[in-house]
Amino acid sequence: MALRFSPCTEAELDLLIRIAKDTFHAAFADQNDPADFANYMKRAFAKPTLLAELQEPNSTFYFIYEQEILVGYLKCNVAPAQTDLNDPESLELQRIYILPEFQGNGHGTEIMAWVKQIAREKGKIKLWLGVWEANLRAIAFYERHGFKKIGEHPYLIGTDEQMDWVMQVRL
Repeated sequence: MALRFSPCTEAELDLLIRIAKDTFHAAFADQNDPADFANYMKRAFAKPTLLAELQEPNSTFYFIYEQEILVGYLKCNVAPAQTDLNDPESLELQRIYILPEFQGNGHGTEIMAWVKQIAREKGKIKLWLGVWEANLRAIAFYERHGFKKIGEHPYLIGTDEQMDWVMQVRL
């Protein structure tokens, strides 16, 4: 079933907060210290935080729909809004999250193809992202789509400093 991608608007901020919290909690709550995780969730998905991210002109959030059901979201950044590399030749896929009940049925492949097309349309020749080194399922998915590890950067969940791999693919 084909997915539909819709840019998020400020009027949809509450919906963005809900899907961001739901998908992040489903993906990582069981793998983190509860206090650190709660602290991170409160800060990262606060209304002022996500509103500021939504208003950044070099970033775009997209809702992902299967028919009329919201199944996930993603966020793309161009320089200078990128979180690490700030490479004008690349697009950063900062967030890609799908609700668990919609995973494992090819949606990830469809989403990745769509993001690569968006990057090409923006004149980019590379796509990069950060992924937690302990998220082996995601790393395997990205490797299947041609991504290679090019570096690392720390990522804080509360007071827990974790390591993200920086992965990139040439388009």
